[in-house]
Amino acid sequence: MERILWIVGLAAFWALAIYLMYVGWRGRARWQADRIGQLPSVPAHLGAQTIAPATGLYVGSTLAPSWQDRIAVGDLGFRATGEISRYHSGILLERDGASAIWIPQDAIRAVRTERGLAGKVMSKDGLLVIRWALPSGTEIDTGFRSDDKSVYPVWVNSGESGGTTDSEDSANAASSGEVEQNGENA
Repeated sequence: MERILWIVGLAAFWALAIYLMYVGWRGRARWQADRIGQLPSVPAHLGAQTIAPATGLYVGSTLAPSWQDRIAVGDLGFRATGEISRYHSGILLERDGASAIWIPQDAIRAVRTERGLAGKVMSKDGLLVIRWALPSGTEIDTGFRSDDKSVYPVWVNSGESGGTTDSEDSANAASSGEVEQNGENA
């Protein structure tokens, strides 16, 4: 009888922990809703493609400059396989089982590689991270882990990251309050 009570108690504790995590995620989404606002919609005509599509994993999006402050609004917080491609007018991230993310060209602040984002930590330069400004004015970082890491230099060196050069992007990211990422200066 004592063993059954232990099992029931542990099962109840486990169910309570899962429920509290769910409540916390919903609370985070409510808290972030005003900061995130409405995401840009994918335009009907994207223009000329400047970087070929790359397949991989959408890792998530975080509030900049924190690499761990995952966005819980809508489906931005859920990882999904997908494809990322760059057009003259912006970046399109199509995700399997989730809505597409459109990042307009004028909203892009920096394109860089990082070691981690949204709780996903990898080897050095394992993730492609795009810092961009939402229509609400909030800057976020969106992470993508490509199946082929050799495409990262093309993305980082594309020269169309919001009208700044790569060295300016690094300086802008550092001066925006981004202090530390994974124990190193970002």
